[in-house]
Amino acid sequence: MTNRNRLPADALLLFLLLLARIRIDTLADMVLPTRHQDVARHPILGHIISSKGMKLLSDWLTDPISLVLISIAFGLAVVYLLLATDTDVKRTFKLRMAILWLILVVVIVAPTAKLILLRQQSGPASYCHDGGVIQTEEATKLFLHGKNPYIENYTHTPLAQWGIKYHSAVYHYPYLPWTFVLSAPFYLAGQHLFGWYDERVLYLLLFSILIVIAPYLAGDAEGKLMLVMILGLNPIMGSDIIFGQNDLFVLFWIVLAFWMWAKWRKGKGRWWLVGSSAAYGLACASKPTAWYLAPFFAFLLLADGRLQVGRWKELAKRSLPAVGVFLALVLPYVVWGFDAMLDDIWKWSAGTSSVPYQIRGWGASNFVLALGLVPDKLAYWPFWIPELLVGVPLLLWLAWRQSKSNTLANAAWHSGLLLLVFFYVSRFMNENYLGFILALFAIGYFAWDSAYSEEAG
Repeated sequence: MTNRNRLPADALLLFLLLLARIRIDTLADMVLPTRHQDVARHPILGHIISSKGMKLLSDWLTDPISLVLISIAFGLAVVYLLLATDTDVKRTFKLRMAILWLILVVVIVAPTAKLILLRQQSGPASYCHDGGVIQTEEATKLFLHGKNPYIENYTHTPLAQWGIKYHSAVYHYPYLPWTFVLSAPFYLAGQHLFGWYDERVLYLLLFSILIVIAPYLAGDAEGKLMLVMILGLNPIMGSDIIFGQNDLFVLFWIVLAFWMWAKWRKGKGRWWLVGSSAAYGLACASKPTAWYLAPFFAFLLLADGRLQVGRWKELAKRSLPAVGVFLALVLPYVVWGFDAMLDDIWKWSAGTSSVPYQIRGWGASNFVLALGLVPDKLAYWPFWIPELLVGVPLLLWLAWRQSKSNTLANAAWHSGLLLLVFFYVSRFMNENYLGFILALFAIGYFAWDSAYSEEAG
């Protein structure tokens, strides 16, 4: 028997994720030694709180602005918990979602805006991520000047000042063209209006749209709330947005593709399927992490009928928008400089480039280092062997599962599982990939198998 007086799952999840989000952010702020001084001397941030208030708040965990935001976030959480005492989630759904969105503004949007302002004051190599912000902005500049971001290097840009060991990224742009092509108009607009641009402006825009459309992937009211919580308060991806890693950029196009797919399955018309396919093509033209969804997304394109051999032509027709968008963005750079593009996007991460990415992360590659199987972190080791031995059988098994239950939920979590296993046995498994995978798992759990019914819309 269900106890209707127990703490609702959405309230518990919100409190858990909020604790994690704030604790991670306060720990991250501790590695920014000048944050108090930089906030205090900023012409905007330094005057939000009185000088006396700034002084009284300046000696604990993080800067005064962040402490006030934390207090607002927990105050909103209290309101949410009080609303959660009503066991009828549908009755208070809109209020709960509004409070949740406000919390996301306070703990994601506002801290990101704060770091954007601090960066404009302290310099382009400060208060941001190296690849998702600095390098993407530099690639955008190269694109606008008619230069190839894959042929040029970044040794004379702010990226070289970012300052980490093994910073081989100054010789490689590891992302695909959609990252800088879409950024170009935003960069021009920012320069025209403000005289500066920060890539996180685009990320915040996409994040805002994502948390609005994500609820439509879930079935019931509680599921909608919890899906937005995990996508918005993701312990790792939340920090990625604040500092400017670009996994949110890829996730947005995947969620958009899923949302449009759900519209098509509700009978809204075939153009929603065309849009879904095109959106997934944009995801694939952003970062290779989107490619692992491809076999499962192909099944989704045929979800309105039986999976038969004779439908291959239909699959080719329905995947044409994805393939067309991908080729339109990628093919010019393949023709312009295939070797340079291959070196940046594939060889660098595989360890076969002349200046490769280091062996590191949270995966099995640590055993290679612990056992001393390589002379140094930049050395080559054949990770492609375990990737094939584990990845191919897993792909075949998951594809078989997808064919037996061809749902959006399965497509999301199957692709997340394939990506997790592949990265676990690869050269590196960085923490930001796990935040991206968690988002796919969340969609896989909360996406209603009948997401195309009227109740889900």
